[in-house]
Amino acid sequence: MNMNERELIEVAVGAAYEVANTLGCGFLEKVYERAMIRELTSRGLAVKGQVSYAVTYKGESVGEYFADIVIENFLVVELKCADQFSKEHLAQSLNYLKASGLRSALLINFQHPKVEWRHVVSRF
Repeated sequence: MNMNERELIEVAVGAAYEVANTLGCGFLEKVYERAMIRELTSRGLAVKGQVSYAVTYKGESVGEYFADIVIENFLVVELKCADQFSKEHLAQSLNYLKASGLRSALLINFQHPKVEWRHVVSRF
């Protein structure tokens, strides 16, 4: 699907609201991840779950990150079930962007009845 960044974010956030409205709060992140993948796919988007990105140091692999969801090979989606977003959640999203070479991520929190989300943009 050919969308710009803003449109893609709007569709992803809309999917998160649909998942939250259908499931409610209180489940584990993995349940929301699977539901988000189904919802995003049903909206015609190319979606991958648990995408691995190598972390390199001076040309050698020193580890890997697993992004919860990647949409259209463009937008990383990191799902949380936490009281609130923390600095660690933001740092994790930025590290996913750095490792993947992508520019844009969404942090989505399903802990409360109303979905919380935050757009994170890489400056790398």
